[in-house]
Amino acid sequence: MSLVQIENVSKVYTLGEQQVQALGGITLSVEEGEYLAIAGPSGSGKSTLLNLIGCIDTPSRGKIFINGHDVGGRTADQLADLRARTIGFIFQTFNLLPVLTAAENVEYPLLQIKELSTKERSNRVKKYLDIVGLDKFARHRPNQLSGGQRQRVAIARALVTQPKIILADEPTANLDHKTGEGVLQLTKQINRDFGATFIFSTHDKRVMAMADRLVMIEDGQLNMPAIPMETVSAAKLRQQITKFLYIENHDVYIVAPWHIHTEPGMWVVNPSATDIGDVTSFIQKKLDANDKFYQDVHILISLARLHGVKVDGWP
Repeated sequence: MSLVQIENVSKVYTLGEQQVQALGGITLSVEEGEYLAIAGPSGSGKSTLLNLIGCIDTPSRGKIFINGHDVGGRTADQLADLRARTIGFIFQTFNLLPVLTAAENVEYPLLQIKELSTKERSNRVKKYLDIVGLDKFARHRPNQLSGGQRQRVAIARALVTQPKIILADEPTANLDHKTGEGVLQLTKQINRDFGATFIFSTHDKRVMAMADRLVMIEDGQLNMPAIPMETVSAAKLRQQITKFLYIENHDVYIVAPWHIHTEPGMWVVNPSATDIGDVTSFIQKKLDANDKFYQDVHILISLARLHGVKVDGWP
């Protein structure tokens, strides 16, 4: 079974006399080692979905399996133990305790795991602060750290319990571009080096571009890829995507029914808000004259991954 299996899950909140459906009939699986992005507009339900996966909230209907175990019907203490041992959290506001040092913040979730000795806790804290490059800042309190450093402490805290799943809710939202880029590169490196499974809730196009898989959610519903899961030739996919390209102010765009930043200068925009028009002869000549254009910006690879399509002859 998948590491995370969500089966026909709905979530309804009661606000006064009204019932608001945040999620409706979501079915989704996440494999071990995936780097998954859940994207959508504000209020789409992506944070609600992340909270359900993290066992912070419970579904109104449907089932959620974590590492093969149905989390339904568990007591609050059982869910807390599951979170402590299986799930790490990274928040956009860092959620560090201001009176604790960086090392103490990282150690904090380990206090729930009673079988760990003081020495084992200390060794883990040192290990993960070193991984995020903050071993020299172990005694600093949050107000002595930059935003990027605080988020790195939060990442170390998420990793220290050695969870199977790391949930990241808009982790770059409060960081400047350069700092956010560094944090994302760190999470991707951890994903590759340790096989950690990352699930992001995000607006950040860089996260979407780096993801192994992109899941779009809107009005509590998943927007499934328009192209079915299949193996196609590079030539066929090239024919498919050529009609989605256009030029505006010397920028090349790929038009698809969701937003994603594929490479520098390459953007996916929402066709409902954009007059696509016909593909100009300029674009067609550019594509015909320079086949390396595809390789340089990895359009084929990015779109193939986006649509869940394997492309013959491409990595």
